[in-house]
Amino acid sequence: MKIIKTNFIAGARQAQGIAVIIDVFRAFSVSCYCLSQGAKTVIPVGQIQSAIDIATQHSGSVLIGERNGVRLPGFALGNSPTEVLGYDMSTKTVVHTTHAGTQGIVQASNAEQVLTGALVNAKATAQYILSQQPEQVTLVSMGLEAKYQTDEDTECANYIEALLLGKKPDRAQLIEKLLRSPCSQRFFDPQRIESPESDFYHCTDIDCFDFAVAASTDQWGNLSLGKVK
Repeated sequence: MKIIKTNFIAGARQAQGIAVIIDVFRAFSVSCYCLSQGAKTVIPVGQIQSAIDIATQHSGSVLIGERNGVRLPGFALGNSPTEVLGYDMSTKTVVHTTHAGTQGIVQASNAEQVLTGALVNAKATAQYILSQQPEQVTLVSMGLEAKYQTDEDTECANYIEALLLGKKPDRAQLIEKLLRSPCSQRFFDPQRIESPESDFYHCTDIDCFDFAVAASTDQWGNLSLGKVK
C-alpha cells in the first residue's frame, strides 16, 4: 500500500485511491459528533448559499457552518463539537459548510473513495482502510482556511500513517504537543468565544469513536457523510 501525504484543495483534487480529507479543528470532528449524536447524515457543502438551498430541500435539517471560525448568520450551530453536544441531533440531516474541511471533500472527485479524517476516529479510519486493502491512500491535511499548514492536521496525518504501518503512536505525547501548539491557542483565549476551550478537548479525544466516516452521493446528487466500519 502506497501512502501519500499532501495538503489543501490542490491535494484533495489530486488525491488517488482512498482519500482521507483531514480537518481536526474542527470540521470532521464535528461530523463524528453529529453522527454519534444520532444525526441521519451529514451533507458537506462548499458554498454558503448552496448549504442554505440544500437545507430547504430536507425537512428536519440543521445548518452548521463557519467562516473564519465564526458561526454563519442564520445557521443553527457553529463548527463546534461543544455546540453539537448541546443540540438534539436525532434523525436530523446536517448541512455543513466550513472554510477548509468540507471544501476538501467536495473537491476530492478523483479518489476511488473519500473518508473524513480526525483524531476522534483515527484508529477506526485506519482499520477501515486496511480492511479495503487499497493500492494507494492519500492523506490530505486541509489546514487553516485550506491555505496554511496546521499542527493538528499534520499530526493526524502522521498518526493515521503510523497506524496503517502497524505502529503504536503515543497518544498522550500527541495531545501534549497539540496543547503547546500555536494552532491550539485560540481555544484558550477567553476573547475567542466562538472557539471554546472544551472544543480542544473534544477534538483531541483520540479514538473515542469506533467508526470511520465515508462520503457517498445521496438521492438528490449531493455528497453525504455516514458511518462505515
